[in-house]
Amino acid sequence: MIRIKKAGRVTAAVLAAGAVTALAGGPAQAATTTGASWPENVSTVDYDDVNVTAAGGTLTLADAAWHRTAQVFAGSEGSFTTAEHELATPANRVSAELSADTPKGTTVEVDVRGRTGVHDWTEWTPAGTAFKTTVSAVQARVSLHSDTDGLRPAVRGLRLSADSGPQANALAATTASTYKIFATREGLTGHTTANGHVITSRDHFVALPSGRGLSSKGSGTYSVRVCKTDNSRCEYAPVWDVGPWNTKDDYWNPASVRAEYKDLPQGQPEAYAAYHNGYNGGKDDLGYKVGNPAGIDLADGVFYDGLGMSDNGNLNVTYLWTGSGPTGVVSTAGDPMNVRASASTSAAIKGLAANYAKVTIECYVEGDTVTGKFGTSNIWDRIGPNNYVSDTYLQTGSDLPVAPHC
Repeated sequence: MIRIKKAGRVTAAVLAAGAVTALAGGPAQAATTTGASWPENVSTVDYDDVNVTAAGGTLTLADAAWHRTAQVFAGSEGSFTTAEHELATPANRVSAELSADTPKGTTVEVDVRGRTGVHDWTEWTPAGTAFKTTVSAVQARVSLHSDTDGLRPAVRGLRLSADSGPQANALAATTASTYKIFATREGLTGHTTANGHVITSRDHFVALPSGRGLSSKGSGTYSVRVCKTDNSRCEYAPVWDVGPWNTKDDYWNPASVRAEYKDLPQGQPEAYAAYHNGYNGGKDDLGYKVGNPAGIDLADGVFYDGLGMSDNGNLNVTYLWTGSGPTGVVSTAGDPMNVRASASTSAAIKGLAANYAKVTIECYVEGDTVTGKFGTSNIWDRIGPNNYVSDTYLQTGSDLPVAPHC
């Protein structure tokens, strides 16, 4: 991310990883190929934007005293996402030049992501950091923060540029990462999540302690499979909030790209190390004493209905966007759909797949004929071990099966 902490008016040209050094006038990493540069419109706030306004063409916090949830963000937080920008030539790095006013106690950060497929994007990464692969389109997310009620940062301009630097390789086929993680119930009906969603009773989403895997409102670009440790029940759900405890702990990533706590093992949340081992003095990244080892929060519908949980506990969590292969987006009238043990409407229910969740399609089989949102078909898709859903509820971009026959 670009993180501006200086008071006063700043114009930041961030050309590579190590944005703070670049801001201070240090050398920037040279690109191997120079690409296009374009200005972004920061004067029109849209559906995906959270607690920001663009009065007079200047982007700032709509409410400088808005606090989302306790022990998640200290101070006021807002975010603005640019429109998708198609690249004339594929690139693997997007840099940002930001013009902003940042009074003392306020910050502005810029993350970027790139499209790699019909429904697939890279994680949100700091502007100037090389992606693992080339991308065909990009978006930027501008995050504004104030530690003092009433003080607002202001963004006056944003210019992005795309090029190809080191590591511009094709992505190898990978299996999504799975870790055993302590999960807690989020609750908080009526509160607003980090992506602007207002939490409803028996809602179906999860929270992870980093914005790198945060889906926009009404999207499941970043989704997880959460299963009981015996795999008797699973739910597929989008990531719509940031938490528990930390805000920059993408623990599912290897140390080479993990934002913080690089000395911890991959797959171990900082909260686990703080709670069990006294790591970081037993505190999270906001200075709160960690009261449990949770690395994921579950909305009530996931907790009670999808998994049938009665208390917090360990789950097997699969971070679906970290893998590769054919995907589909669950599209229902709103409620989650049943996940079955086989391709039959009478087969045992193994859990739920939430609306908007993006799932990996391992293979397909023929089964009961179902009429769903995308027509009538006897095709069922296997989206996990002994987990089947009707293809008529998956948006895949094709009328034909997108995965091989099982």
